[in-house]
Amino acid sequence: MTERIKIAWLYLIAAAFVAINLYLVVQKDMFLGFSLPIVLGILMLYIFSLDKVFLLITLLTPLTLNIEDMDAGLAVSLPVEPMLFGVLVLFTAKFLYERNYDMQIARHPIALVIYLMFAWMIVTTFTSEIPLVSAKYILSRLWFVVPSFFVAALIFKKVKNIHWFIWLYCFSLLIVIAYTIINHASYGFNDDSAHWVMTPFYNDHTAYGAALAIYFIFSIAYVFYPGLSNWTRFWVIMVVMILAVGTVLSLSRAAWISIAAALAVLIAVLLHIKFRWILAAFITVLVVFFSFQHQIIDMLEKNKQDSSNNLVEHVRSISNISSDASNLERINRWQAAIRLFNERPFFGWGPGTYQFVYAPFQRSKEKTIISTNAGDGGNAHSEYIGPLSEMGVIGMLLVFLLVGVMVYRGLKTYKKARNKESRILTLAATLALISYFVHGLLNNFLDTDKLSIPVWGLMAIIAVMDVYFADRDKIDVPLEKE
Repeated sequence: MTERIKIAWLYLIAAAFVAINLYLVVQKDMFLGFSLPIVLGILMLYIFSLDKVFLLITLLTPLTLNIEDMDAGLAVSLPVEPMLFGVLVLFTAKFLYERNYDMQIARHPIALVIYLMFAWMIVTTFTSEIPLVSAKYILSRLWFVVPSFFVAALIFKKVKNIHWFIWLYCFSLLIVIAYTIINHASYGFNDDSAHWVMTPFYNDHTAYGAALAIYFIFSIAYVFYPGLSNWTRFWVIMVVMILAVGTVLSLSRAAWISIAAALAVLIAVLLHIKFRWILAAFITVLVVFFSFQHQIIDMLEKNKQDSSNNLVEHVRSISNISSDASNLERINRWQAAIRLFNERPFFGWGPGTYQFVYAPFQRSKEKTIISTNAGDGGNAHSEYIGPLSEMGVIGMLLVFLLVGVMVYRGLKTYKKARNKESRILTLAATLALISYFVHGLLNNFLDTDKLSIPVWGLMAIIAVMDVYFADRDKIDVPLEKE
């Protein structure tokens, strides 16, 4: 085919595309045809450049919209979840065809715990109260974990992709922060509006606060990243300040607690306190709480401070379990989850079923003004108690195992790293994950794209640093030259 004929075909196809879309717009009032070039472009990326697809997903994640109550009875986050499903399908097909994956990542301790978690999910799906719901839950968890951990780990072998992963999400999160602050200001920064002014991008201030805490910690780490110019470091500091303002204005008490916990671990690391002592302190706190839980609850019930615009009063309301509706509803959900566990302690009620089965296990005296029996009020509000009710005691222990392995490998990699870049990235990822899983004591968001992508992605960073970069004298080249 000559060059002239190729050009003629190009003009012919372009003219046909324009003519067809004009017809659809004028006669059918349809504009979707104009999205075809974008769709084709993304499909080309899936085939030839999966790393760019994953980074595009990362950029879009803070800006996705959750569509619920559709005719099919599904809830989906657009456009990211369909894109993640596409990555899952393509990666799985490629793996089955080539039978080849990086075995150092596949055998990493974090990956091994992930296999155990999925294996137990499958087992408890067979015993589930609602097997179809549990099967959907496993599928949705697959399209979060496989792209964000197993695919991301391959992508992160190029260190520049780690930086892109962090800053693309952060860039979109800054847009959400600007939108939220402007929206919040229109309501006079009052306490009630702080809970929902980030919608439609985040469902409420708790998920928003969890994301802010993760990227606040990571942005601080980049202030100390070697190889940055003074001008770049100045902009990183500006981002830190914006994230700090966003975190304060979110009024998410769980986010504040999670940042404080990450800070405590950072101090322990800088003081060279061994991991076993950190673990021992955590276990001691749990033992003391369960040994004196009645006395502690009696003391907490004396706190009558509700949520407030006043920052000091809002901090005091964290321990109010006598009149604060948010705290009381969490306790209501946890009590229902414990009763579900007592009913089925080993296999649980099935992955993803809590919100459909917990209503009869509520007690009228524990209900609040925001309690519901409709199954639309969310989950157990805990990354630990939720699995306990849905997958029994083994389900909860596997979550603890994941957190323990993640923290242990993160701190071990940080200590053995021979270059500053690996030390900063590994410690930042570990502290950010600690902030999330401390936050997870009070909420759970790993069934959403907003937090699943950063959480599993940060675990992939730890695995890649552990396997490939910690033992190098230098981690490729400075950030700005990659």
